[in-house]
Amino acid sequence: MIETDLPGVLILEPAIFADARGSFLETWNEETYAAAGLPRRWVQDNLSSSAHGVLRGLHYQEPRPQGKLVWVVSGEVFDVAVDIRAGSPMFGRWTGVTLSGENRRQFWVPEGFAHGFVVTGPHALFAYKCTDRYDRAAEGSLRWDDPTIGIDWPVANPTLSDKDAAAPLLAEIDADRLPRVRS
Repeated sequence: MIETDLPGVLILEPAIFADARGSFLETWNEETYAAAGLPRRWVQDNLSSSAHGVLRGLHYQEPRPQGKLVWVVSGEVFDVAVDIRAGSPMFGRWTGVTLSGENRRQFWVPEGFAHGFVVTGPHALFAYKCTDRYDRAAEGSLRWDDPTIGIDWPVANPTLSDKDAAAPLLAEIDADRLPRVRS
């Protein structure tokens, strides 16, 4: 487990067992991950497939925030978490990590953080577990290139969905639509 500069956001490096036949790793083990502080309960698993340069995010839910344990099955992405919790001393700060099918790293994005990724390889198969179900009425988006956040994306002109292209800046989001720091 590697702590990032945002408290609670973690990079996990599962043990990989490899030989001439291939490799094996655990993507989830309740005891091991609970010892690292991750939740024991997951309610939804997702898998997305994206081409080079596709940027998905920055997404969050409020109410019904989702914590996400994310990893790349194949390909490579640059993955980002942004603290958008009202009242957080780290509000508006971000951290990022390269996730790939080769490095097998996982990234824990706790509830209350916006999340997004951009595909840096030719293609990526991206998997993640969520602590709450997707709720369209609770979904929120944050502008991927908000200058006050200043994410250093490794792709200059990403491919965006219409929703992500129209997302507001952090300063334009009503405080009632932002998650709060939870004790």
